[in-house]
Amino acid sequence: MNPSPDSAAVSPLAALADGLLKRLWREQYLHVAPLCIERWLTKEPVPYAARETGAHAVVNIGEPWARHVFDCAWMRFSADLPAGVSTEGLTARIDINGELCVVDPNGVPMRGLTCIKSTFDHRLGRPGKTVCRVPAGAVRAGRVELWADAALNDLFSNVPDGGVVALAELCTVREEVRALYYDLETLVDYRETLPAGGELLTKLDTDLLGVVGLLERIDDTTVAMARDCLRHWFLSVDKPELEVHAIGHGHLDLAWLWPVRETIRKGARTLASVLYNLERYPDYHFGCSQPQLFAWIKEHHPELYLKIKDAVRSGGIEAQGTFWVEPDCSMPSGESFVRQVLHGARWFRDEFGVTPDYCWQPDVFGYHGQLPQILRKSGHRYFMTQKLSWNVVNRFPHHSFHWEGVDGTSILTHMLAEETYNGPAAAHSLRKIADDYAERDVSNHALMVYGIGDGGGGPDAEHLERLKRAPGLPGLPNVRFGTVSEFFRALERESDAFPVWRGELYLERHQGTLTTQALVKRNNRLCEVALRELEWAAYLAAEAGVAPYPAEALDRCWKEVLLYQFHDILPGSSIKRVYDECNPRYAAILDELRALTEERYAALADGPAVFNSSSWPRAEWVRHDGAWHRAEVAGLGSAGILPAPAVDGRLEAGATGLENENLRVRFNADGFIDFIVDKRTGREVLPAGAVANEFIVIEDTGDAWDFETDHPNKDVWPYLRRLSARPALRERSARVDGPAAEVSFVWQHGASEIRQTVRLFAGAEQVEFDTRADWRDPATMLRVRFPIATDAAEASFEIPFGHIRRSTLEDTLVRRAQIEVAALQWVDLSDDNAGGAALYNDCKHGFRVKGNVIDMALIRSVPHPGNALIGKDDVSESAAGEKVYGDLGEHVFRYALRPHGPGVDAAVLTAEARAFNTPLTVFSGSNRIQLPVTPRIEGPGIEVAAVKPAEDGRGWVWRLVNVTDRPVEAALVAAGAWSECNLVETAAEPLAVEADERHALRFGPLEIKTVRSGGL
Repeated sequence: MNPSPDSAAVSPLAALADGLLKRLWREQYLHVAPLCIERWLTKEPVPYAARETGAHAVVNIGEPWARHVFDCAWMRFSADLPAGVSTEGLTARIDINGELCVVDPNGVPMRGLTCIKSTFDHRLGRPGKTVCRVPAGAVRAGRVELWADAALNDLFSNVPDGGVVALAELCTVREEVRALYYDLETLVDYRETLPAGGELLTKLDTDLLGVVGLLERIDDTTVAMARDCLRHWFLSVDKPELEVHAIGHGHLDLAWLWPVRETIRKGARTLASVLYNLERYPDYHFGCSQPQLFAWIKEHHPELYLKIKDAVRSGGIEAQGTFWVEPDCSMPSGESFVRQVLHGARWFRDEFGVTPDYCWQPDVFGYHGQLPQILRKSGHRYFMTQKLSWNVVNRFPHHSFHWEGVDGTSILTHMLAEETYNGPAAAHSLRKIADDYAERDVSNHALMVYGIGDGGGGPDAEHLERLKRAPGLPGLPNVRFGTVSEFFRALERESDAFPVWRGELYLERHQGTLTTQALVKRNNRLCEVALRELEWAAYLAAEAGVAPYPAEALDRCWKEVLLYQFHDILPGSSIKRVYDECNPRYAAILDELRALTEERYAALADGPAVFNSSSWPRAEWVRHDGAWHRAEVAGLGSAGILPAPAVDGRLEAGATGLENENLRVRFNADGFIDFIVDKRTGREVLPAGAVANEFIVIEDTGDAWDFETDHPNKDVWPYLRRLSARPALRERSARVDGPAAEVSFVWQHGASEIRQTVRLFAGAEQVEFDTRADWRDPATMLRVRFPIATDAAEASFEIPFGHIRRSTLEDTLVRRAQIEVAALQWVDLSDDNAGGAALYNDCKHGFRVKGNVIDMALIRSVPHPGNALIGKDDVSESAAGEKVYGDLGEHVFRYALRPHGPGVDAAVLTAEARAFNTPLTVFSGSNRIQLPVTPRIEGPGIEVAAVKPAEDGRGWVWRLVNVTDRPVEAALVAAGAWSECNLVETAAEPLAVEADERHALRFGPLEIKTVRSGGL
């Protein structure tokens, strides 16, 4: 608990009350019999039917039942009941210094238990769940037998006390002593919220002293008298107007300090405990997000899942939505966000008959500026978060506000005033909400989310007993038990008075996650590109009748890719095991997607051919059968390859430079670029005396989430003040390979090596950099910098389904705190008069663009998270006690610098970035078939982001995006009836038909449209 500075919390009375609470906690249980323990140990989980297949042993109190984190076991707890003991109210108390899922006699999860010593911030509640009522079926002929699935890890994958069994007994509960305990605990907590010297504090102290004296002996009489003495405190009518809406929650990261397989077990333990408490507290409501979690429960625990479905129908459990998982909201593509909604909403609709109209994203590291449009166009009316309360430098100013995205779309947003989604539901929780709610002058409704997260089972008796009492205390707000949907309906009625926040929701923290674990980010990008490519190839093949649409494979692969976009997996903040498991799965997914794509293109090709799945025409060099060819193909078209034409004589490669008809590039003695000129205009791209493509190595003492930060002093800039080093050039060579002029370099830094080929194709307007880095230096960061000759006050960054402009200045504390920002495939630094340059990439996301420098983060070798405290101050260690660093090894990445004049806009940059990320590939076939006539999009700046079957199986859906920030008049040229729908393919309206099968489309700036064939 957090007493205020003027509180009288530290006093002799507080110490007396604390001692009394400990006595009451012990006295509420009456011992019946010890439980004998047997365990069957396995490395990985086994089902209930195989519970006796592991290594068997009898375990005593004080002995370890396993040795290694994530060890598994089935445990049998048994005891003979003493004569005369009733089975009514019989309770087991168990603490194995790990996590347990107690099952019923049929093996169905019925209660999750967690250890008392689990690492947790105790201001947010006690992590331990050690009490389980014994079901009638577990008692036969005077003998109790309970089975439980055990895990040797606490909430955060520590092993408290070496995994020794701490507690295993049968008991009964003295309910009145238990009730008094919560009376007193609630009042002691409430006392800490009262100012010293106040009348209320004086009265409360008098009553507390009286109860302490009365309970020198704890028996039925003194307990009843003490409860009578304190009862009046919970009957106050002195209430503020604010009403707090309370929803139970068990925030569960689908992978973090534990592997995915443990998340499945944590989910079963959590939801079993929800059902356990719903039976005992009829007013209780629990909210659970992430359909992926429900899907796992359905697969692994079908009987438990049926009970969950019943609880959803009856209202005890609220399905919170609607993304498939709670994804990172900076690095996935725009289409990935749509698929998160499509898969998530479909699951909730098909399984539970509900589709939430709010987005639940409490723990994500910042939110891109197109999310409001994506959410509103997929049926969402509201958005919930809390992570911005973690800002290091500038406090986010609002709790209830309208969030307006870069296109102007607005969504009503609420950020938790308690600033946690693991609330203890205590008196001080209500006081904090009442005092700190930023919109308290214009709103009488705030949301409280309470319960133990991270697999801790959500709320338990402590939370629910407090909520019986705390709202009745003087000066604290009333609490309404209900759903988040009901809360947002109430909030909306006040929303005309709420402020507006425009642009992105930038988190001044965790910027290191834009770079950490480079391979998972590369794999995500490759999978997103491969999924889109297969969908286009499958569409063509299905329309041509040469191959069936691979619906099952695409559904399965999309869901797995969406899972790995979870906000600890894709950002790189999970333990090493998570990446050891997901990266091989990415490789398997990519192999499957490529094979399916090749099969379909080959079935369509007549001779060597290329297929262009992008919206824009492409003219590029391609290799086939060891030779260079020219490919010229229309947008969404196909073409044969052409013999390589004669290369312009101005294509040159030498040790000191590259040149073609458009660009001249010069390298200095260190292998970096010191001169680029656009030969067509004579404009020098770099400022005088500047060096580009300059590799910088900085000591990185941060962790997986953050660069080095001095939190007490709100200083996020230490790494920027560190001295940087430059790798030393070891080798260089040059050659001309057909249409490609190349210079290859090898740099060395410590034990690390960087190999790069800088390439300039004939006719190209961009310089390409193909890079392999064998990185062996821990606690370092590798970056590359491109100074640009421009005075631009803003730079543009691609974000999902669009772009955002961010300031290059550091003239305010808010702008200074943006030490690293996110981008997808391109960043552009240019002005309207002279132009500038764009930087394309194939797998990077972290950028710093301040002044006139594009600074891209490439590698961060920081310690893997693990054994972390809630404040994440610890790191994984090897068996020898050494830190284990991530991102040591081989890295492969590409980027390209694209100098340009003032006429190049976001449409050009997007088209070229897509081509850079999706190189044309030659497919060979001998199929003399008529390719299908595909719809055509007329209008500048419109990207076809996806083509897929309609969710209802009728017709095709086309996702169209205006990637520019200006209105666009466009047309869909296609036969038949077409309609425009929302992102979840409902609420369709017919498209107006003009002459020649033209369907008019009018796009606002950065607008997303979804159209479908087949009419309504």
